[in-house]
Amino acid sequence: MADLEALAKAFTGLGIDEKSLIENLGKSHPEHRALFRKRTPHFFIEDERSFERWNDHCVRLLKHEFVRFKNALVLWAMHPWERDARLVKEALKKGPQSYGVIVEIACTRSSEELLGARKAYHSLFDQSIEEDVATHIHGSERKLLVALVSAYRYEGPKVKEDAAKSEAKILANSIKNGHKKNPIEDEEVIRILSTRSKAHLKIVYKHYKEVSGNIIHEDLDVSDLILKETVECLCSPHAYFSKVLDEAMGSDSHKNTKKGLTRVIVTRADVDMKEIKEEYMNLFGVSLSKKIEEKANGNYRDFLVTLITRDN
Repeated sequence: MADLEALAKAFTGLGIDEKSLIENLGKSHPEHRALFRKRTPHFFIEDERSFERWNDHCVRLLKHEFVRFKNALVLWAMHPWERDARLVKEALKKGPQSYGVIVEIACTRSSEELLGARKAYHSLFDQSIEEDVATHIHGSERKLLVALVSAYRYEGPKVKEDAAKSEAKILANSIKNGHKKNPIEDEEVIRILSTRSKAHLKIVYKHYKEVSGNIIHEDLDVSDLILKETVECLCSPHAYFSKVLDEAMGSDSHKNTKKGLTRVIVTRADVDMKEIKEEYMNLFGVSLSKKIEEKANGNYRDFLVTLITRDN
């Protein structure tokens, strides 16, 4: 019974427990495997002839789990510019449910890092990120996303206080009147979010609360998801990354959501993982390492834990 439980657990979660499979399945006898099939009806189904066969849906899911470790290793070995370029390309192929990845890359990278990703995109795909985003995206978010991936922000400390106050009012009015015109299509909102430095935007967000009485995130609902993610990535990236990680480890998360675990850890391990781990603990009351050890399996789990506990 313990072996059967270990086998079932090896197939459950993020990644696959390869060692457990070798220890238990590799050494098993036919009658043992027959019992395993009987005791795991979510993996195997019985047809009208009492023939036990793999559930095709489970086989497709297992394929995703087996390649998590390989995908993490490949991404980790890539040059960061190539990695970001490929992530943007994949997001465009997958469609609207993945456009948040484009926002993440455009808004959490430095100006030089984003420029590097744009250069890599030229080399890899013989076109620019800007033209690909403009060509593939047809919804209301297109203008904002094109502007974000085209940005090269000032990264110095100087902030224009009067301009920040004025722009806080512009954002507040646009969001308040969102029932008349979607803020994501407002040219002034796009200008502010795509051209202003992150230091300047933090002051804008501070004044926004003074003007509206709420944090800007609170005034943006689910229908403004791309706009909300833009604000979060620019204003509080460590909180944003923590939420992506936690959602990726949810038991019922969509397969695209689960990819966020690999993406965030691999892309941030050399950058700001210490701050992300601290924010994750603040938000969820558990260490990121412990959560990964609970939710992931095998080589995939060990690799992720290694990346977040290494000395940069």
